[in-house]
Amino acid sequence: MEPDLFTAAAEDRQEKDPSSSPLAVRMRPRTLDEVVGQQHLLKPGSPLRRLVGEAGGGPAGPSSVILWGPPGTGKTTLAYVVSKATNKRFVELSAITAGVKEVRAVIEGARRATGGFGKETVLFLDEIHRFSKAQQDSLLPAVENRWVTLIAATTENPYFSVISPLLSRSLLLTLEPLTDEDLRALLRRAVSDERGLTGAVALPEDAEAHLLRIAGGDARRALTALEAAAGAALAKHEADITLETLEETVDRAAVKYDRDGDQHYDVASALIKSIRGSDVDAALHYLARMIEAGEDPRFIARRLMISASEDIGLADPTALPTAVAAAQAVAMIGFPEAALTLSHATIALALAPKSNAATLAIFAAQEDVRRGLAGPVPAHLRDGHYKGAAKLGHAQGYIYPHDVPGGIAAQEYAPEAVRGRKYYEPTRYGAEARYADVADRVRERLGRGEQGGAPSA
Repeated sequence: MEPDLFTAAAEDRQEKDPSSSPLAVRMRPRTLDEVVGQQHLLKPGSPLRRLVGEAGGGPAGPSSVILWGPPGTGKTTLAYVVSKATNKRFVELSAITAGVKEVRAVIEGARRATGGFGKETVLFLDEIHRFSKAQQDSLLPAVENRWVTLIAATTENPYFSVISPLLSRSLLLTLEPLTDEDLRALLRRAVSDERGLTGAVALPEDAEAHLLRIAGGDARRALTALEAAAGAALAKHEADITLETLEETVDRAAVKYDRDGDQHYDVASALIKSIRGSDVDAALHYLARMIEAGEDPRFIARRLMISASEDIGLADPTALPTAVAAAQAVAMIGFPEAALTLSHATIALALAPKSNAATLAIFAAQEDVRRGLAGPVPAHLRDGHYKGAAKLGHAQGYIYPHDVPGGIAAQEYAPEAVRGRKYYEPTRYGAEARYADVADRVRERLGRGEQGGAPSA
């Protein structure tokens, strides 16, 4: 809501005594050029730069925007910068505490300000996904008639949480998780800047690396932990924020894990080998190490999808769909909730029956192709849909399996060079036992029986 006497007094106190505010508040950028990350949204002529008056208005004035992104990526920060940089009237509401009454009051105030003083209003609405459909409907006239320029922030997918009429009247801007480089620049600025710690303590590389891991792409979390650790270091009269002090302060041990080095691949390898060995507890341990070290959840999900085909295959046909569903869920929800999905998939894969028959089958077939055992496609299997195909004998004599009792047509399918080869040798584990029986029956119907065999790899 618009500032009252108490809010104004609090803001005045914070300006006179910056140390009374949290570090994350003190380090908020004052201009768009100070914003860390989100450079794809800050190009010249972008909607955000137009909101702060860096481009013209008039009939092509700035549109309302919806900022969608994970916590700590800068949604509130961008709104704050707009409020400081623009000469527009700025009003802030939170969907947690505000309702239709407050929205209507802001809209009425905006219409008075526009009509009486020619001053435009920017309305920042945080957590818009918490508004009901009726509450969001109350914003439509103001947005459509541009009585207010809306900046709405949400951590939820707006296609599910924001009504379609409001989406169609706004620009959707997606904020990306901050990279380690973004956060590193932010931390170093906070350590040295006069608004921050003014160089009172130093941040060694090992402590900085741990801060980056526990931040998980969240700038607010990184600055909050830095402030707590700096306070503890100063209380102990230490010149540096040591790793030990940081661990004590945030109550979280530093996991020895280099996302770009050997540990990254060693722990990932141990996870997959534990799943392959059906040790669900060891697999969960390595999964936890990767999560706590800040590993990209999409990397973990990709490894699980590979494991589902490489080590389980048709012994449990649900393993791959489970892993794929986990990867899709992880991409949508991110950490911390993604840990639950990854645990779900890891447990399912570790306890599933195992078979590498599908893996060995394609390896054997590829090896034959590499050795030159390919040969021409049998004439009756070739494409017969183009003019002149019949004269070449293509598709002539092909037996349509659906016209045959049982749906299996006994004819040659493989090139002569690999005729009789058996690449797929199913196990009798789990559901693959059924596929083994089916493969035997089909090969018998095709007249192949026990002839041939898979070539040696």
